[in-house]
Amino acid sequence: MNVLVTGGAGFIGAHLVRKLLSEGCSVSVLDNFSSQIHNDSHAASDLAADVNLFTGDVRDHELVGRALSDQDVVVHLAAETGTGQSMYAVRQYQDVNIGGTSVLLDVLMNQSKLGVQKLLIASSRAVYGEGRYRCPNHGVLYPSERNLDQLRASQFEPLCPVCKAICTPEATGEDSPIHPLSFYGLTKSVQEQMTIMFAKTRGFDAYALRYQNVYGPGQSLSNPYTGILAIFSNVARANSEINIFEDGKESRDFIFVEDAVEATWRCIKTEVHAIELLNVGTGQQTTVMQVAHEIVRFFDSASRIKVTGAFRLGDIRHNFADISKIHQTLGFVPKVSFRDGLNQFLSWASSQDFFSSKYESSLVELRERGLLHG
Repeated sequence: MNVLVTGGAGFIGAHLVRKLLSEGCSVSVLDNFSSQIHNDSHAASDLAADVNLFTGDVRDHELVGRALSDQDVVVHLAAETGTGQSMYAVRQYQDVNIGGTSVLLDVLMNQSKLGVQKLLIASSRAVYGEGRYRCPNHGVLYPSERNLDQLRASQFEPLCPVCKAICTPEATGEDSPIHPLSFYGLTKSVQEQMTIMFAKTRGFDAYALRYQNVYGPGQSLSNPYTGILAIFSNVARANSEINIFEDGKESRDFIFVEDAVEATWRCIKTEVHAIELLNVGTGQQTTVMQVAHEIVRFFDSASRIKVTGAFRLGDIRHNFADISKIHQTLGFVPKVSFRDGLNQFLSWASSQDFFSSKYESSLVELRERGLLHG
């Protein structure tokens, strides 16, 4: 099987490439080695020698055309990531995420000799916004974004729009309404719809994988938009204060990278013809406060954990995946617990050099644009 992975030198991509090679696939990678993701200049040399590398931008029509030649499967991971950054780097996210996918689909639709039979696209839990909740009085609902007055009053939990009762999060399934609260989430929703539309038109199989919060060894420690695990690990290693937004009870579904890769591989190898939207997560909630305490414990850090009450517009409160569909469809069951996966990630992180993550400067950028309060 010939497989092209766009963004294949990135975090998830690099793990997926190793899995594909171990399964006997012929692998090509298209990557531009973005400096925000790849802190050092030797990222290309980290790829296996038998990978066919196309260095450049996914928006380069000619390059994408060459990369797609003789491919059976395409895994489209190349994208700008980060919900906060997407709220002001609007043109960049539109150009790369939507524009890059447009180029990919344009080539697939117009080069008749291409033999691509399957396209996988990396989507995100961000497409749901807040996702599924339950009101004690009105049952299941899907709250809209929390308003500024509510957040300023430190009322962080979503409220029922009818009775204003505090709602309880529930596992969010693929049949839930799409209501992204960040431009990043909106671009992912558009990428999904584009992929499904042209898969039906052209007749190839397609999977939009709604990854939850993927983490693990190899995650960028220098990218300020890479996620709280990397950010908190840098801070804890320096014994500096860990500042937590809201009240620390906000939660996410963290999935270890090898589990995410296994789910992706099952979509690649299945011989069942399908066009599917699939959650890729664990179905488990972990609060930000739990994350901070686990990281401090691992490093035996002197870091003080401070709940700041600050909040970012566009952030969700909770989201965890209903993974029953991917289990029923592909037999996928995540194997790595959060604590075991976190210990693997932190063991790896402790062996890495310290990087200037530019996290504080990213917060300044958000505050200057009115997106960070408190």
